[in-house]
Amino acid sequence: MAGIDNIRSGQMMSTTSRAPARNDSSATSSTTESKKAPAQQDAVSLSQQSKAVSKLQKDMAASPAYDSAKVAAIKEAIANGSYRVDPEKLADNMIKFENELQGKS
Repeated sequence: MAGIDNIRSGQMMSTTSRAPARNDSSATSSTTESKKAPAQQDAVSLSQQSKAVSKLQKDMAASPAYDSAKVAAIKEAIANGSYRVDPEKLADNMIKFENELQGKS
């Protein structure tokens, strides 16, 4: 496959710089207006709820994504055949999860 680097290798490259047309009188009037106007400062205030959410996000980021000791114990129980699933509890949790997804309580 041919590269695009040498497509115009025999042609001279010409560049033109284009500057936007300016109206000098409007440029000077806007600069004088900006000098006259007092500087305004932006201010941000956070509600207590947003501060709590921010703290929660930081706490979650600092904690591990899963409990590695619990995962290791479950893997061991599966490997030695002692892990048992309660089908009633599993079904109840699946129904609860589906209801939460649909917005039901």
